[in-house]
Amino acid sequence: MQAKIRELENLRNQLSSEQAQSKKTRAELEEASAKVDQLKAQLKAAGVDISNLNANLEQQARALEDYRKRAEQLEAIKKRFELLRDKLQALTKLGLNVTVRNNRMVIQMPGDVLFDSGRETLKKDGQDIILKVAEVIRNDSGLASRSFQVAGHTDDAPLQGGRFKDNWGLSVMRAREVLAFLVTPVEKGGGGLNATRWSAAGFSDTDPIKPNDSPENKQANRRCEIVVVPNVEEMLDLKTLVQ
Repeated sequence: MQAKIRELENLRNQLSSEQAQSKKTRAELEEASAKVDQLKAQLKAAGVDISNLNANLEQQARALEDYRKRAEQLEAIKKRFELLRDKLQALTKLGLNVTVRNNRMVIQMPGDVLFDSGRETLKKDGQDIILKVAEVIRNDSGLASRSFQVAGHTDDAPLQGGRFKDNWGLSVMRAREVLAFLVTPVEKGGGGLNATRWSAAGFSDTDPIKPNDSPENKQANRRCEIVVVPNVEEMLDLKTLVQ
């Protein structure tokens, strides 16, 4: 009997302790709730619309997630272009210039090496250079799957007669000649590249890389470029890759 009495006494003490703790917890909760109400009142007095706080927090969370995904996408694109640049750097050993212009990666080939003055027929040295460029592109699946454009450029000296009439005609036909040689099958002496991934354009003297104020600068402006056409998702500032 004494044992039962002690057990009941212990239970009453335990219950009393739990009731006291519960009362304390309720008091703390009421105090916290009062502080929240006070803070809400202060925010409202300050002109803050607290009814949209949760919605704004959700919008911010979504915006941060979208930003994170976009940053990851841009980093992946940057790495692909760095790899592309490294592959094309092998062409600098041939005396070509690999650079970024107008947000495009470009292989610049000197026009005087490719063509005689005022002509569009490729010289033997020009064919040899283009074949080496085609070999680099053809033997790399990553490069071969890209789209390219051949761009013809001239200096600002007016074309003196001839069948092309002006520098527009000459630049277009030179670009066309380079393109045709690049896509001619290897067994016929050409570059053997996929014609569906290539196009040609002529810019006359409208896109110089140097002022046309000296013979050396004019020579630099007489050129053909092979432009790596970026995909839509790759339309970022490529200048960051050459810093």
